[in-house]
Amino acid sequence: QVQLVESGGGLVQAGGSLRLACALSGRTFSNYYMGWFRQAPGREREFVAAISRGGGSIYYADSVKGRFTISKDNAKSTMYLQMNSLKPEDTAVYFCAANSRGVSVQESDDNYWGQGTQVTVSS
Repeated sequence: QVQLVESGGGLVQAGGSLRLACALSGRTFSNYYMGWFRQAPGREREFVAAISRGGGSIYYADSVKGRFTISKDNAKSTMYLQMNSLKPEDTAVYFCAANSRGVSVQESDDNYWGQGTQVTVSS
């Protein structure tokens, strides 16, 4: 059974940085496409970033391009999201997603999900 555990959320001022981490356990990490979604209060969950099994394909939402960087460390079974130049509109619960079905997480309706970590950006 796949388990995803996020960490690294918190409160930061606008313009600051945070790094989120998502650890996968229970299965072979390198077999999984992975990514990040977020959900702000009163809004639907939205795609943030995705990375392929080997890391060779990376995708970002337009709203975070140039500010966020997704990466993964297969040796540590962990994915990261480095978030720089944070804005108040980045405030949301950030969720880690993974699937082993050979499609990127933003194209799949069959992802595993973490429990989420809160990111709050103050103005």
